[in-house]
Amino acid sequence: MEQKARLLEFRDIAPEVRHFVFEVDEVERFDFRPGQFVSLSDEVGGRKVTRAYSLASPPNGNRFELCLNRVKLGAFSPHLFSLRPGGTVPMKGPYGSFTLREPIRDAVFVATGTGVAPFRSMLLDGRLWGADKDYALILGVRHPDAILYREEFEALEREHPNFRFVPVVSRPDAEWRGRTGYVQDHVLEAVGGRRDIDVYVCGLKEMVNE
Repeated sequence: MEQKARLLEFRDIAPEVRHFVFEVDEVERFDFRPGQFVSLSDEVGGRKVTRAYSLASPPNGNRFELCLNRVKLGAFSPHLFSLRPGGTVPMKGPYGSFTLREPIRDAVFVATGTGVAPFRSMLLDGRLWGADKDYALILGVRHPDAILYREEFEALEREHPNFRFVPVVSRPDAEWRGRTGYVQDHVLEAVGGRRDIDVYVCGLKEMVNE
């Protein structure tokens, strides 16, 4: 069923990356499972364009959040970036089965760029922290200023001794003291050859294929 998502607020969290907060006015609760996505559509340039975006927040009343990259010549992202608070966009969903497996086991979450969105949804949901398991989030970006939600994930790491946040920068500047290279190079270290661990991957197609 198509509904209207109304933009409440937004903030720019990295170069060409924006965090959006939407509200679905027609319902009291917009229920979904962390890791799912919504389908947004609208008339752009005289034709209907539809795109799917992973939810970047846990369930919270009738609100949901998205983390989107502006593709300059994209068919839809510039349209969303032009939206102002109070503006609406048609939506359907939630959809998808990219959710936490049951029973919950030790897990490594591997993402590049805005592919971290579904993992933010999972990590902020609280279900993981009720299980006595270990988790690691490996986030690959090109530059240090593109580490999305860095303060949030570092706060989670301080709060939960069973969680590690591992940002990996492929084009570091002189001040970067963290890990470098590509996320693929660090996954094997995190997994350690174990077979009793779940690995979730979201991001660039090339990284997922590797």
